[in-house]
Amino acid sequence: MKVDTYLFGSIEVAPEKVITFPNGLVAFENAKRYTLIQEDAQSGSFTLQSLDEPGLALQIVDPSTLGFQYELQLSGAESELLQWPAPTDVAVMQVLSKKETDGKSGIVPNLRAPLLINLKARLGLQKVMETFRPNVTLSNLASAV
Repeated sequence: MKVDTYLFGSIEVAPEKVITFPNGLVAFENAKRYTLIQEDAQSGSFTLQSLDEPGLALQIVDPSTLGFQYELQLSGAESELLQWPAPTDVAVMQVLSKKETDGKSGIVPNLRAPLLINLKARLGLQKVMETFRPNVTLSNLASAV
């Protein structure tokens, strides 16, 4: 299928490269089909390009590249939506967004709503967590605290 995108121009997407989010994403519930584009094979960063809304593209990243690990439990409905994947078949990704504070802009990850993608079934969901209790470990500190 050919898609005219805002960022990448006209791209060809093979059917086996389509990832379906049956419930859509927060604020984009009608955009259900996406593909992943990785411009730099060395980075853990991808563009999640919508096939339903060609102007919609989200930057996503493997949380481990930011030093973050998730321990998530899926509900029965979430497991069913992802077709009961093995843990090794699921990629967890964070959506990055631009944030402006005091006139300075930066990129921040959305820690409370990671994306879960069953890589074999090509199905995904956004897990919005009502309560979020991070277990953060800092590494590479320059001096002892």
